[in-house]
Parts: sequence; C-alpha cells; structure tokens
Amino acid sequence: MKNNEVKVPSGRLSRLSKMGGLASRLAGNVLFEGAKQLSKGQSPKLQQLVMTPSNIGHVAEKLSQLRGAAMKVGQMLSMDAGDLVAPELAEVLAKLRSDAKVMPHKQLITLLVQQWGRDWLAPFAQFELRPFAAASIGQVHLAYLDTGEKLAVKIQYPGVRDSIDSDIDNVATLLKVSRLIPANVKLDTLLAEAKAQLHNEADYHFEAEQIGLYQQKLGDNPHFIVPKVYSALSNNNILTMQFVEGTPIESVAQASQEVRNLVASRLMELCFKELFEFKLLQSDPNFANFQYQADSEKIVLLDFGATRSISDKLAQGYRQLMEGALKHDKEQMAAAAQQIGFFQDAIDPAHKQLIIDIFYQACEPIYFDGEYDFGQSTLAKRITEAGKAMSTQQNEWHTPPTDAIFIHRKLAGMYLLAAKLKAKVNVGQLFSVYQS
Repeated sequence: MKNNEVKVPSGRLSRLSKMGGLASRLAGNVLFEGAKQLSKGQSPKLQQLVMTPSNIGHVAEKLSQLRGAAMKVGQMLSMDAGDLVAPELAEVLAKLRSDAKVMPHKQLITLLVQQWGRDWLAPFAQFELRPFAAASIGQVHLAYLDTGEKLAVKIQYPGVRDSIDSDIDNVATLLKVSRLIPANVKLDTLLAEAKAQLHNEADYHFEAEQIGLYQQKLGDNPHFIVPKVYSALSNNNILTMQFVEGTPIESVAQASQEVRNLVASRLMELCFKELFEFKLLQSDPNFANFQYQADSEKIVLLDFGATRSISDKLAQGYRQLMEGALKHDKEQMAAAAQQIGFFQDAIDPAHKQLIIDIFYQACEPIYFDGEYDFGQSTLAKRITEAGKAMSTQQNEWHTPPTDAIFIHRKLAGMYLLAAKLKAKVNVGQLFSVYQS
C-alpha cells in the first residue's frame, strides 16, 4: 500500500477503535512523560503532557486516517476558534489541513460497484483510479465520457455520513480532556454547528442543489464559471461535474499588477453580492476552491457543500456594521453587532468596546480612501494581535453567532487571498453600491 493510501474505516466500531487506540497511546505517553518530568523534580501540567510533539503527531495521523467529521471538525475549529486554541492544538489542526490520504484502489472499486453496479465503467471512455484531489470528506477523480466530455467525479469516503455525530463527539472528548479549549467557550455550540454543516457537506444531493441555485443567482455574469452537474451520474455519495480547466488561484500572484487587482476585486465584489444580493454564501474560502483561466480571464468557483443561506436581518446587520465603520461611527457599529447577535450574554463594557474595535479594524479596507494595498497591509497581524489580547480575557469571551462565524471566515479568506496576490482593491467603492 502506498504511503498516502490508507483504508478508510467505514464501520462505527472500527472508527471507534481508532479513537480508542489513540486514547490508549496518548495515556501511555502521558504516564511516561509525566514520570520522566517528575524524576527531574518538575511538576508538569496535564495539557503539557497530553500535547507533547510525539502525541501531536499521533493525534493528527489518527484524525487524518478517519477523514470525514474527525478531520473536518479540526479544520473548522482551526479557522473558527482562531487564537483561542493553544499553540499545540493549532499545530495538530495545521497538520490536518495539509494531510489528506486517499483510498486504496481495491476499496475504491468496491465502493464504485456498490454505488453504480458491476458495469459502473460502462458510461465512461476512461476513468482515472488515482484521484487528482483528496480532502476530508471525499476524493476527486478524472473521467471522460464517450462524447469526449471531461468530468470531475467526487467520491465520498465510506462511512463518513453515518459517523459524523459520533466522530465529532469523540473529537470533542479529546479536546475537553486535554483542556486545550477555554472552559467558557461554548464548544458544544460550535460542534453542534459542525455536525449540521457536515451533514450538508456529506449530502451530495444538497451540494448539487446549491450549485444549481448559485448558477441561477449568478445568471449570465461573465466573470465566473460554476461547473455543471451531471445528475444521471450523481447520487448522495458521488457528485459528477464538468471538469473545468484552470490554474490554482495563487498562480495569479505571478501575473501583472492589473490582473492581480482585477481578480481580487471581482472576488471581493462577489463576496458582497453573496451577502447583500444573493443571500447565499459559499462559506469555505479555501484557496483550492478558486481557480483562474488566464485566456478567458474567468474565475472558476468550486465546492458548494458549505453554502449557507443568509437571512435578511443578518445581511442588514452587516450592512449597518460596515456603514458604521465607513462613517467612523462606533455607536452604529455596536447597534449593528447587537442586531447580528453579538452581546446576547452579559458582557463587560470594556470587553464589548474591544470587540467593536476589532470590527472597526477589520473594516479598514472599506473606509480606506482609494485602492487598499493588501500586499503592504499589516491588517492581518494587527487583528491577530487584538484577538490574542482578547483571548487572554477568557472569562469574558463568548461564542459568536454561528452564521457570523461563517461570514467572518469568508471575509477573512478574501482578505488573505488579496494579500497573497499583493492586490490593490478599492473595497469602499465595491461596498458603496449597497449603502442604504
């Protein structure tokens, strides 16, 4: 078996045994490391013992083998919890984001026979058994129809859908026992949302519907391409789409300043459209979900499993928040944040002001006069430092509204991409269309 091929445990018992084996190994390492430190006259904390470099490797390896929920919840927490997680946990999550293993050929073919029958190969002129992409929920294969049409076939790992709830509960137990998340963070709230999100992402019928809805909202927009779905070759576990040629969006960083500015501007404009017009947000801004066609100057949009509907109230709240920043009116920003759903719990006024200040900083590209130079900006660093300052006041921290988490994730992703491309974007002008 090749190094990056690992059979996905599909049954609940086999998945549980993976977690059980991990727990046993961690416990053994904790005892060994604790004894070693005690013999040196040191008094180690449990958190230090659990998250040794050796254990970090074991945790990341086991979760990446489980794929599905176990891996995805790590990815979600790494984006949503930000600087509130311990550096040791951040290291595990970083490993999870970059480490996706693929199914062995034998398991893949067994799965294809189960889904499409023994003559599964009949519709295809060619089907590549080695995937060209692998992620937490499935892997993607290249195929050709007899007509010559080129397809991307996304195949879900076995057992993922049925094990979402139990996998997330197992990961939650690991996080709680290791005390890597502040006790007052509503981890259960985040994890309940992770379950709901994953059930959507693991339902390829849902994703196909979202693709259709998104294409409808985009209409004849000339700047973007959304691959069409081949419904006859798709079901809950397999999503067959048109393969659209494109280069990784990061490759635009090598293009001219004009092209970099244009690509970043169009993506930022699309983000505002999603929030204020479509009321439909593709909430996963992973760079891999965007590609670029230099010849047609079109941006290819991929992966719609994480698409979310946005309520009118929420969209209005964010419009008011951004308008408040544009007018440097922090009272309006505070009222908008209240409408969005922040500050529902009792909160110290100073801490509330700290959160408003972070929002104000995050809106800097909107109230900046002219083209904002993302390549030269220190905004990400400043927001990170402000977040760290806030995370030291853990007694005051509370879980933000779920929908807000996904909106912030998308906006942050657009900022990061613009910075990666060293783009200059007149964000204020793009937002001005939506001012009330």
